[in-house]
Amino acid sequence: MRHLIDITDLSVDEIAELIRTSNDIIANRKAYSEVCRGRKLATLFFEPSTRTRLSFEAAMLELGGGVLGFSSADSSSATKGESVIDTVRTVACYSDIIAMRHPKEGAPLLASLKSPVPVINAGDGGHSHPTQTLTDLLTIQREKGRLDNMTVALCGDLKFGRTVHSLIAAMSFYENIKFILISPDELKIPDYIREDMKRKRNIEWRETDKLEEGLAEADILYMTRVQRERFFNEADYMRLKDSFILDTDKMRYAKPDTIIMHPLPRVNEISVKVDDDPRACYFKQVENGKFIRMALIMSLLEVSK
Repeated sequence: MRHLIDITDLSVDEIAELIRTSNDIIANRKAYSEVCRGRKLATLFFEPSTRTRLSFEAAMLELGGGVLGFSSADSSSATKGESVIDTVRTVACYSDIIAMRHPKEGAPLLASLKSPVPVINAGDGGHSHPTQTLTDLLTIQREKGRLDNMTVALCGDLKFGRTVHSLIAAMSFYENIKFILISPDELKIPDYIREDMKRKRNIEWRETDKLEEGLAEADILYMTRVQRERFFNEADYMRLKDSFILDTDKMRYAKPDTIIMHPLPRVNEISVKVDDDPRACYFKQVENGKFIRMALIMSLLEVSK
């Protein structure tokens, strides 16, 4: 039995196989409509979510399986003081696989140590979000035709942004990847990720606080919101929340084949006018998230069409 807690739990070959399966699902959806009949997915979301929770549920339903779970800690026995381990061991009695989001870093890992069914980390605090990263990799592969030889500009909250942390780890698997890290000083990438990039000789990176500078070089611009829920101080959030805003004027700096990505939700860091630009791919990411999660569920449950 396997779990997915961090994107580094997967090899490059395993990621490639998940992407291959996802592309086959997109091309042949009916062929996969019954592969999980009789299986149940539990979604344990101790933290709010729209895309991740619903895409997991949609993924299992399209595979012919069932879903159960809760969408906030308030609707679970966590309000009574039940531990994460006890919750997971209980829910495993009713399900075959668990997708878990938790505000505390490491909670899904702890759950996996005692769970009798596979656990998927659906986001743990500011640490990791491996299925969003798989979504991102599928989107990049479909839009650019490759996962190597690219300049990736990451913009916004790089300190608390778990999607950014996971994407850096994943893209570091591939050759000739360059990162441009765009953020205010207060939201720079954590030191442990910076040190990890230094250790990987195939990674070139630099930091800047100018969006236009990074956009001009980027094959991919990955925007993120400044996350209100990660701040202890409301004043700091208000001061930083509008640090970078991508609008149609700034899009003039982008190359004709640059793609714009965002894990969503957005607040105002991307103007809605950018949505009509053919380079905007963030709603394609949303749909791709369902297909890659279908492939992942199949892999962890060891089922095939």
